[in-house]
This record gives sequence, C-alpha cells and structure tokens, in this order.
Amino acid sequence: MGPRARLGIVWVTALLMLMPVAALASPDLAADGAPALRARLQALAPQLARNAFKRPLAIESNEAPDRLSGDVYALVDHPFSTVSSALREPAAWCQVLMLHLNTKHCAVKAGGGALTVAVGRKFDQPLSDAQKIDFSYRVGKADANYLNVRLNADTGPLSTRDYSIVLEATPADGGKTAIHLGYAYAYGTAARLAMKGYLATVGSDKVGFTPQGAQGQGGYIGGVRGVVERNTMRYYLAIDSYLDAPAPGQLEQRLGAWFDATEQYAKQLHEVDRNDYLVMKRHEFRRLGQESPES
Repeated sequence: MGPRARLGIVWVTALLMLMPVAALASPDLAADGAPALRARLQALAPQLARNAFKRPLAIESNEAPDRLSGDVYALVDHPFSTVSSALREPAAWCQVLMLHLNTKHCAVKAGGGALTVAVGRKFDQPLSDAQKIDFSYRVGKADANYLNVRLNADTGPLSTRDYSIVLEATPADGGKTAIHLGYAYAYGTAARLAMKGYLATVGSDKVGFTPQGAQGQGGYIGGVRGVVERNTMRYYLAIDSYLDAPAPGQLEQRLGAWFDATEQYAKQLHEVDRNDYLVMKRHEFRRLGQESPES
C-alpha cells in the first residue's frame, strides 16, 4: 500500500470518527418534534431498560451504496432545562467535539452561525496536518419542551459530502431528558476505496455494538456500520460527560470522565492509554486560543 493510499485511509477513518457528534433526524421525526421523539423513546423502552450498555441507550445504523447514517436514542440524567441551555450554544459543541480522539481543533465562526472543525489522527500532531471541515450551525427550535440543533457541511475531504447533523431533546419522566443523536453523509469513490483499505487492514478486527446471529452468537457487527456505531457511542459519551461538567474550570473532569466511560466498552472503543489521551487533549485545548486551522 502506497503513501497516498495510507493517507486516504487515515482521513476517511478520522472523518468517520468525527461525524457521529450529533444526529440526522429522520424527516418524520424532525417534522413532528417533541411528540415524535417521545413516541420513539417509548417504542424503544424495552431496549432502553435492558441492554448490554448498562445505561438507557439504543444505537441504530444504516449503510446505503453511497450514504451512511447512524442514530442513538438515550435518556440522560439531567433536566431538560439544563440540557437545552447548554447544547443550544455553538461553543458547547466545540467542547463536546474536542473530547473525541480525532478532533484536533474547533472554532465558532460567523457570530455563532458556523463551526470550523479540524480532524486528524488519534495522536498529537501539528494543526497544519489536520483537515478542516466548515459546518453551518442553526438552532432549528428551542422552547420549553423541545430542542433541535442542526449542523450541515456541503463538502469534506476525499469525496465526502452533504453532512447533516442534528440533535433533538425533550423532557422525560423523573427529571431526565430524552435525546436523539444521529448523523448522515454521502461519499464518493475515493472515500469508499480508502475505507475499504482501512477495513481490510488496521480496522479488520474492530467491531460495533449490534449483535449478529441468533441471540448474538455471531459476535458484533463490523465493517462501516461498526465504525458508525463506535463513534455514535463516543459522541453520546462526550455529550454526557460535558453535561456532567460544563464549566470552563471542569475540563479535567470532562476529559477523565469521557475516557473512563469509553473504557467501559474497551472491546469497541479502546484506542490509546489514559495518560496519552489526557496529555494530547490538554495540549489541544490549550491550542484553541492560540491557533486556528487557517493559520
């Protein structure tokens, strides 16, 4: 495999690891808002109550010939007012995104109407080596019963395009909040070939969370859907960790909580040692105020 092919694998992997920050709501769910989201959570109640995650969570993923999507439905232990006030702010999404291994930088642009995100490899690297993606940012709706946040990007590296990211939230019983977090994007030949190479080499033994076969006897799903599910979980845990410790002075708590939570699912999510992660992220968060992807 030549250097160009290896570079393509790196970028497609980083992109797939980036995208599950939030959710592409299905058209019906987005149109109906809070009632549809509550109905969906009610339909998933048996899965939320009893699952291998040991938390109220359900993951879904879908693969089409040129498009990939994933969804997570969950209950978080925070009142809706807290969730809504935190996650309607674009700067909060930079804090969430930055917890992920592959997010190297995030900046709020255009008076809060856009986010510029840089993605790269799972170790510390110069910002000039990262790849920039420009997202538009919009609060679709925010009232006492429903929050809808949308991010969109027309293009990305290696023939990826049409990114659509949405987060939905609504109050749930017991002072909790129901959330829907998913995403979708399209990809072309270059991205498809690079991902094929990744899955045939360094990603060949990685799995997601959906059991295969009768009663899960076939192990867990792999391939592109496995990538989607791993990162959907990573970003759910990032949101949960941020909501637990949203203050500027609580960065260390957020970083430790995110890493420790991912290690609960080490088979799927383990990538680096705890100290390596903390050192890398401390540097990247310090860099937020010093550099930008354009510099």
